[in-house]
Amino acid sequence: MRITPMRGAAAPARHGSAQCALLFLSMLGAWPGLALADDDNPGSPQTLQTVEVTTKAPDYAQQNLLPQTTESVDARQIDETINATSAEDTVKYLPSLLVRKRYIGDTQAPLATRTTGINASARSLIYADGVLLSTLINNNNQNGSPQWFMVAPQLIDRVDVMYGPYAAQYPGNSYGAVLRVATRMPDRFMGEVDVLGATQDFSLYGTGSGFPSCQYSALLGDRSGKFSWLLSARHLESTSQPLTFGTVSQSSTAATAGMPIVNGAWAATSRTGTPMQVIGAGNITHTIQDNATLKLAYDFTPDVRAAYTVGYWQNRSWATPQSYFTVNGTPYYGATSGNVNIGGYSYNASTIAGQFAGNNVQQDHLMQSLELGTHSHGVFDWQAIVSNMRYLTDLSNLSTGVYPAVQSGGPGRITDMGGTGWTTLDLKGTWRPWGESGAHIVSFGAHQDQFTLSSPTYSTSNWLSDGEGAIYGNSLGKTQTRALWLQDVWRLTPAWTAALGARQEWWQAYGGYNYAIGSNGVGVPVNQPSMNMASLSPKASLSWNIDDDWTLTGSLGRALRFPTVGELYQTVQTGSTYLQANPYLRPERVSSGELALARDTESSHLRLSLFSEYVSDALISQTTLVPGYATPVSTTQNVGLTRQLGAELTLRQDHVLLQGLSLSGSLTYVDARILSDGGFVSTTGTTAVGKRVPYVPTWRATLAATYRPDDKWSYTVAGRFASRMYSTVDNSDVNAAAYTGFQSFLVFDARVHYQVDRHWSMAVGVDNLGNSKYFLYHPFPQRTYYAELKYVF
Repeated sequence: MRITPMRGAAAPARHGSAQCALLFLSMLGAWPGLALADDDNPGSPQTLQTVEVTTKAPDYAQQNLLPQTTESVDARQIDETINATSAEDTVKYLPSLLVRKRYIGDTQAPLATRTTGINASARSLIYADGVLLSTLINNNNQNGSPQWFMVAPQLIDRVDVMYGPYAAQYPGNSYGAVLRVATRMPDRFMGEVDVLGATQDFSLYGTGSGFPSCQYSALLGDRSGKFSWLLSARHLESTSQPLTFGTVSQSSTAATAGMPIVNGAWAATSRTGTPMQVIGAGNITHTIQDNATLKLAYDFTPDVRAAYTVGYWQNRSWATPQSYFTVNGTPYYGATSGNVNIGGYSYNASTIAGQFAGNNVQQDHLMQSLELGTHSHGVFDWQAIVSNMRYLTDLSNLSTGVYPAVQSGGPGRITDMGGTGWTTLDLKGTWRPWGESGAHIVSFGAHQDQFTLSSPTYSTSNWLSDGEGAIYGNSLGKTQTRALWLQDVWRLTPAWTAALGARQEWWQAYGGYNYAIGSNGVGVPVNQPSMNMASLSPKASLSWNIDDDWTLTGSLGRALRFPTVGELYQTVQTGSTYLQANPYLRPERVSSGELALARDTESSHLRLSLFSEYVSDALISQTTLVPGYATPVSTTQNVGLTRQLGAELTLRQDHVLLQGLSLSGSLTYVDARILSDGGFVSTTGTTAVGKRVPYVPTWRATLAATYRPDDKWSYTVAGRFASRMYSTVDNSDVNAAAYTGFQSFLVFDARVHYQVDRHWSMAVGVDNLGNSKYFLYHPFPQRTYYAELKYVF
């Protein structure tokens, strides 16, 4: 049954920032003694105890003896040093990672790793307490983006990022990285209330405005005997900067007398170096989101626990355009026919109209998981976890008429992804025949998953209503994977340890169906054939503990990354014609290796990794010839072979030069090249062989400094850098400093955190302190200010 979408064209008023400021001040005013809570005040709350800066708790890889290089961030670091409004913000200073978060409230924020780009969401895995957040429905930066929003940042206890496909317990999607989020559970009655406000100063082309955001979060939990529970809730309201710009290619046809004269266009250059006119801004998105999570746990014995988690998230967003054009002082959005005069040249009015559209989104997602297992650390432990993610509602209403008339209705399309989702089941056992320090520790497990895509698109006479008209297009399908895996960690000597593993997988794709309307107006349904495959992926690692501080580890891994259901059954549009998808895509075959030298002490961490990655049949979008069409079209194809060779240096040092000053940073170099690509067809005579792999920068770097003069104050300054990227296999996008280009960027952030007493804390911060203006296809956020107030009990 279909749920009625929201009605009405107008987005709610932008008042989130003002509400946040008023609430922030009122909370301060309600506690007049707040500023006086110090050690010299009689009756002042208890002084906090100094806490060590370094994260000493073992990470997930260490706990589970996984042979993967790992970097981590914990709750205290997140709270004190990161301006975090969502879960993906917590990893922005970890080595080699980039999350394409375009604005506060963005639902399309894929993760890029040291060898994978921001358009390859299925080349990494993201889990929260064992629940898959990666949307392996597709491999892109749109409907394949992770479900970060299911986890509020206040819930996070720790994040571990494990690099490379070297652990048998994970599928081939892990060859970029595995990111595991561990959330909190209380051991006593506790609660937390957090208010955060932000505002972005944005100015580009004809848009100059402040874009506010406000977020309210709360936690409440307790433990009573064997039973514990935790409830979290979050409300977000935000307005984004323009995510797109309307552009038209520079005309060479002179305008004629009598053509309407329109003013306001901005001359610019496209990413391929050709002149264009920027005529307006698009997708200024007002977002209202709510999510709630309930965690329940019961300890049957000290070693046996059951846990159930349910999470609900809803999103309502309204995207509107802004025209830079005026005719006699009135905004102009184009017309269905005729030409206009822009700077003395003739432009088609309907082409202009096509650059402006409204888009309303309504989403309701439900996540559930059930876990049962032991944690005795004795001879044998086991774990079983089943999870489900389901799109209860997922509607996108798009206008196809002429603005601003579409604000009150008119023709459009409705895409309904309700019913899309996935289910996973994982069983794991760990056998320690001679205890935790014995010669062998064997782990093994079984896995099953199913991913379902449902994505019909309907024509409608009123894009603001719930009335679905005739079917316009459809993409349906399912994939399923079954797997068995085994790993043996073998302590050869006190200094040498080997890890040998293998993963056997059986994969199938079925139920594929496409429907599209051709240029002749006739609908064409296609039932796609089923596909299946079986494969074995071996893993091996050898580690040498040189002394108490130094370790040298070499790892090798083979992996298969099977096509997602979206890659198999997506449709390709050429003008008004849709081509059916290619269900015969082969899986990516990955051979990876890493040699890592690391030094770890109580107050420092240093690691140098040399890595290589060869991917056969890499799945990349490129232009190719399709039977029945004279010109190449863009679609996902198997690229013969890509190679990624690189080095990664990470460091962290506490108490640098003076007590309380901590430095951390990373530097990554990767030479990512296409070695073979027989399917690419160029329209300009270029080649893909020898060119850089799309979306993978040559250099990435981070650097953060945090000073804690006492147990109350912390001051952080952090920087992020990435060199330019290409988005085409032939690297023909030569102008990175353009809308749809991918520029290099250097961004500095700052945060000041003050722990008033054991209950109250506050923070102010700035992201993009230097107000860098850059494109990663979309214009990215400019200088953004934050203020946060938190009460914990």
